[in-house]
Amino acid sequence: MSKIQKTMILDGRKTAEKIRGALAEKIRKHGKKPKLRVILVGEDAASLAYVTRKEKACAEVGIEYECLRFPKEVQEEDILRAIAETNDDRNVHGLIVQLPLPPHIDKRNVVAAINEMKDVDGFTQWNAGKCFLGKTDGLLPCTPKGVMRLLSEYGIGVTGKDVTVIGYGDIVGKPLCLMLSSAGATVTACHSKTRDLKSHTQNADIVVSAAGVANLLTADMVHPWSVVIDVGINRVDGKLRGDADFEAISRIADISPVPGGVGPMTVAMLLENTYEAFLRLESEA
Repeated sequence: MSKIQKTMILDGRKTAEKIRGALAEKIRKHGKKPKLRVILVGEDAASLAYVTRKEKACAEVGIEYECLRFPKEVQEEDILRAIAETNDDRNVHGLIVQLPLPPHIDKRNVVAAINEMKDVDGFTQWNAGKCFLGKTDGLLPCTPKGVMRLLSEYGIGVTGKDVTVIGYGDIVGKPLCLMLSSAGATVTACHSKTRDLKSHTQNADIVVSAAGVANLLTADMVHPWSVVIDVGINRVDGKLRGDADFEAISRIADISPVPGGVGPMTVAMLLENTYEAFLRLESEA
């Protein structure tokens, strides 16, 4: 099948590199380094890979990084104690608790314990409420923020556009729908109970898939000149794949790849949130 138009690959690696470079310069000029603390429970391979990536990214821009590691048998009160100590530590500006957590630890209690000013994942109720209200003085969740920034960096406006978001989870789908709506898009939220997914994606100007289902989005489900942002993470035959049929869709529409699309943007937004938290906390000191 030949390309019927010149399409773009929305390169998250290149865009994130640009953002990290600008952030490193801001931190260098400020003179004082922000500090990010990560709480990691257990030895989950994916979590270990994520925190290693975050540590490397922090070093690149000049953010101090610290990881508090706990065995998977750790009790919830020990994690809550570590969070409380971090909340009170004026030398730490950002805190994330790496998910997932073991079943005996209630994620809701853990997230609720984090100081909203240091909640660089944007998961607390306070920051979620800011997102709901379209306010800019909260810390936005990193992956939805990364999606919005990737679109912006490629000059893709959302105002007045029809956008279909596949996946309505708390971390990506729900906040992204709110952010798109606040930016003036007409948003359709699809999920596992959606009866005819194709009818919602075919006429959309922008489709964002965050379902975590390989090959969920095929070329016949999108129209030429549309934009596809693939947030899905799937392992297929040992290789990382998104939700979209990248090869087929890239012939007719602009698309972000997996890997190399939204993933690097998520890490870049975590760094940016840490810097924003640092500036706000420093101004209140």
